[in-house]
Order: sequence, then structure tokens, then C-alpha cells
Amino acid sequence: MDKKTTIAFILIGAILVIWLYLNSPTQTEQKQSKIDTTHISIDTSKKNLTERESSAAEKAETSKSISESKIDSASYGKYFSAPSGKEQLITIENDLVRVELTSRGGDIKKYFLKKYKNWYSPNAKGEKNFYETHVQLVNYPEGGGGPDLSFITSDGKAINTANLDFSSSAEKAYYKITGNDSLIITYTLSAGENKYLQKQYIFYGDKYSMQCSLKFVGLGNVISNNDVDFVWRKGLRFVEENSVDEAIYSNASAYYGGDNVLVEATKNGEKIQKNFKGNVDWVAARDKYFAAIIAPQKSSDVNGAYIDGIKEAYMNNGERAYYDIRLILPFDNSNLEQKNFTIYIGPVDYNLLKTYGHNFDQLVDFGSFLGLRFIIKPIAEYVLLPLFNFLHSFIPNYGFVIIVFSLILKLVLYPLTKSSFQSMKKMQLLQPKITELKEKYKDDPQKMNKETMKLYSTYGVNPAGGCLPLLLQMPVFVALWGVFKTAIELRQQPFVWWITDLSRPDVIATLPFKIPFFGIDQISGLALLMGITQFIQQKMTVKDPKQQSIVYIMPIFLTLLFMSFPAGLNLYYFLFNLFSIVQQYYINHKHDGMELQPVKTSGKQKKGFMTRMMEAAEQNAKIQQRRKK
Repeated sequence: MDKKTTIAFILIGAILVIWLYLNSPTQTEQKQSKIDTTHISIDTSKKNLTERESSAAEKAETSKSISESKIDSASYGKYFSAPSGKEQLITIENDLVRVELTSRGGDIKKYFLKKYKNWYSPNAKGEKNFYETHVQLVNYPEGGGGPDLSFITSDGKAINTANLDFSSSAEKAYYKITGNDSLIITYTLSAGENKYLQKQYIFYGDKYSMQCSLKFVGLGNVISNNDVDFVWRKGLRFVEENSVDEAIYSNASAYYGGDNVLVEATKNGEKIQKNFKGNVDWVAARDKYFAAIIAPQKSSDVNGAYIDGIKEAYMNNGERAYYDIRLILPFDNSNLEQKNFTIYIGPVDYNLLKTYGHNFDQLVDFGSFLGLRFIIKPIAEYVLLPLFNFLHSFIPNYGFVIIVFSLILKLVLYPLTKSSFQSMKKMQLLQPKITELKEKYKDDPQKMNKETMKLYSTYGVNPAGGCLPLLLQMPVFVALWGVFKTAIELRQQPFVWWITDLSRPDVIATLPFKIPFFGIDQISGLALLMGITQFIQQKMTVKDPKQQSIVYIMPIFLTLLFMSFPAGLNLYYFLFNLFSIVQQYYINHKHDGMELQPVKTSGKQKKGFMTRMMEAAEQNAKIQQRRKK
């Protein structure tokens, strides 16, 4: 490679490395010493909670929602009464979830996903282990959950229904529905004679979503202002081992003006708030793999939305992110008002979310790079993800899916990489002639550049030919990153040998210290393999002795960077590098006898961009010289 090609490669590599570094997950720093159980029966007292839950429960008693107005707990005014007695729980189970509803606020207290296990017990089975082993998404007992209503009464009290006791229509404590079955549960909050607020849920046997209907009866002189907030508190409960990594992918958003607008706190202690005015299609809070979404059935049912959140340090050097999401509902002070919503609580699975409509699939973030989201999203959405799912339809192990996937992608990109390798080969053959020109015109840089471009034109060599194909592959690279980084399909999926979870780093050793700058103390086997193949590939590409430092620096840097990446992502890049080595070896040996031959051109051939640029520069230099005279 000549100097210009080398510089171009370095720039492309630098851009890639910087982008990877900025988007890389932080290595876990906490050591989990206790299992965070979530199930507490009705009669369980606070003393039976785990240490973590006890601390959270005490914190919840003394704190309020992030953006909530402070409420005088001793008085709820003349319309509502302080809660009394124990809350009453109802359990509803369908094919996908097990939900606990509480009379306190008429809220969803716990929400278990039957298809997803906690990180510490992925292989546990049996009904007695259900509450310990399955993912539970409501931030209980840290004051999270809902959905609640917040408003100001005509006697000046700030009310949040999470603090009030509702009566229930349920006739028993446990219901089970399946398939096409549905179940209606109604909670009613009295505000006086013929005045009440009603919250009705419709659950379905085979869905993660539910319908929620709010009915305001006779509350025209109870609610003083012209709007009511419909609130989900504190986002979702963290359910992965590495809370630092999970916090990176946690955020809230609103589908507003045809786009998913993210609201995200990026560092510890940071508070963030955003107000949306007008029609909002939905609001959502999510963590790495799961989401809670609230969508009005009619746009006229909302006047806007408000989101606020905070990222905080957590025990054992961990992190947590909490987001309140709220829809602002217009209240017309009429005798009867009703508003209907769809509430989805479940996995962030693109194909699944698409079936629910409401543009829920827009919650899936395929990534962006240099403002190329309009290119990257279609590549991920219509090419990579369908191919990935198609392969899994007949290959049960996701590790082998990734192997076949990377091979297919390598074959598809073969024309680009072949063009790049051949162009670099020609540049190597042309290097002696370029060296001669540099020596001949060392005192006349402009003449040297002109003759160099003429040389390129004579032999039909494009100096950017080795770099341009790599640059064209960048959208595919970023789209792949988006597909793999939070793909719930890879969660807790084993491959072979030591690779037991493709969604987490495949740790083979732990160091007694942290590597400076990268902050890692765990060694990933696949990251090492990726680095070795990267080194071999660089060794085959870089032939200039002056550029040999690149051969060592880039692989080492990328290896350390990839140590904290999910095993599935590292497996893909290792295989892609491996196939690239085979391809490059084949091309190099196939064209060992390549000779430079002048290109036959017609007299009318259009000059290349670089030639025109050089001629313009030369003409400008001549003009400057004349002016000096």
C-alpha cells in the first residue's frame, strides 16, 4: 500500500474504533452476592424480605416518584380517604404472563414473564421455583409500577391514586385464561355519592398486552384542573446480572410526530426531563430486553406526554436508571368521561411488537452512524433480521445460526471485498513506479502529484479503490451491531463449550487487576480469537515496513475493546474475520501472476475526479504565481 491508501485505512479504522468505543457496553463492576427474589405472598412481613428488598421498601416509604408533587399523607381532602387495612391481591395467569393486581391503587404490582428466566436461575424448573426464577418487570418494592392517575382536587389536594384503596369486581384471588379467552377486572375508587373513578383491565389468554379503560363519573367538581396524568412509575425492574450494561440500554421514549424520541440519562446523578405537547401515539420505558408501553386508542384522548428520569449509582458499583412516563389526559369536567388504552409489558422483540400495531416496533433501535439511520434501519429491518430469523427456523442453536449467517453475509459482500483486495494488489505493484516519480520530481510536488495521477489513469488504478468498498460496508456493519447488541433471541442461549450465553461476554479468566483506560478485568475467549484473526488479516494486508505498527496496534486495541461485548457479537466478528482471511488468501494466490497493463482508453474518456482536482490545483498555482510577478 502507498502512503495515501495507508492513511485512508487508518482514518476508516479510527472512525470504526471510535464508534465502537462510544457504543461499547461498560464492563460489569458489581459482584452479585445475593439473589434478588421478587415474590412476596400476601401474608409475608417485611422481616422476610431479602436485604436488598428491605432496603428498597424502606426507601419507597420515604420517597416519591421522580417528578410527582409532594402529597400530605395525613390528609387526602374531603373526597378521598387514606388507605386502611391490607391490600388485596389478585393473580391472573395466561399463556405468557402471570400478573399480580393490587387493590392499592388498582395497580399492576408484579408482572412475571413465563418464557424468560432470571440470569441466576436459567435452568431451574418447577412451580415452586416460579417466583424466584422468572423475570418480574415491575419495580416493586421500589415505588414503581402503575398505571396510576395524578390530579389536583377542587379542595387543593395533589392526589396520586397509587396511595388509595380501590374496590375490586373480582370474585376470587386467582384466574387462569388461555388461547382466545379474556377476562375483565374492574377497580373502583369512590369520591362520594355517585362520584367515582373506575379503572378496568381486559386481559387476553395469549397476549402480553391488555386493554385499560378509565371512566370518570360525576367528577366534574372534584378534579379542578383541566387535565389528568396517566402515569407509569420508575420504568422497569432491572433483571440482568450486569446492571451497568443494562443501564446503558435503559431509556424512555415517546412516539411523537412519526418518530421515536428518546429520553435518556447518560451518567450517574443526571436527571433528565422532556415535555411533549399535542398528539402522542405512545410512551414507553425500557431496559435492555423488555419494555412497558402505554398507547391511547384515540389521539384525542391525550394532550401530550411528560417523561423524567434519573440514573443512579447502585450497590456494589452497579447502576440503575428510573423513568416516569406519563400521558396528559384532557378532562372536560363532564359528568361521564371515558378513555381507553393499550398497555404492553413484555419483550422488545421486533417481530412480536409489529403484531401489536400502534408502531410499537419503532421501539427497536437498530442504531445509527453519521446520520445514516435512514440507510441502516432498512438494512437491519428488511434484510438482516429476516435472514437471521429464517435461519433459526430450521437451525435450533443460535450459535450455528450466527456461523451460517456470517458465511452468507461474507458471500454477499464478496464483490466489494474482492474489489478492495484486487485494488490493493495493484497498488502494491504500482508502488515502485510511484517511488521513481517521487525521486524524479522531489523538488516539484505539483508535478509529482500530476504525474502520479497520470500513472493511476494509465494503469486504471483507483487510489481509493481499496478503501471505498470498506466504507460502503459500514452501514451493514452498524446494522449488524444494532441487530446483535440487544437481540432478545440471544438472551440465555448457549452455543458450545464455555459459551453458555450468547448475550453476555464469554469469560474464560478473571484478572486480579483492571486494565487501565478499558476498565476490564475479565478475559473473553471469543474476543481473543477475534483479535488473533484481526492480526492475521492485518499481516496479510499491510506490506509496507513503515506501517507495520498498524499490524499490532489495531488488533490489540480492538481485542481489549471487544472484551465486554456479547458473545454472539464476538462470534460473528471472529467468523467474519476468519472467512475474510480465507478469501484474501484465495485472491492473493489466484492473482500471484498479476501484471500491470496499460488501460486502453478512447480519446473521449472523461477525466477522473482526482485528475480534475489536481489540474484545478495546478491551474490555481499558476494564477497565484502570475499575480506575484
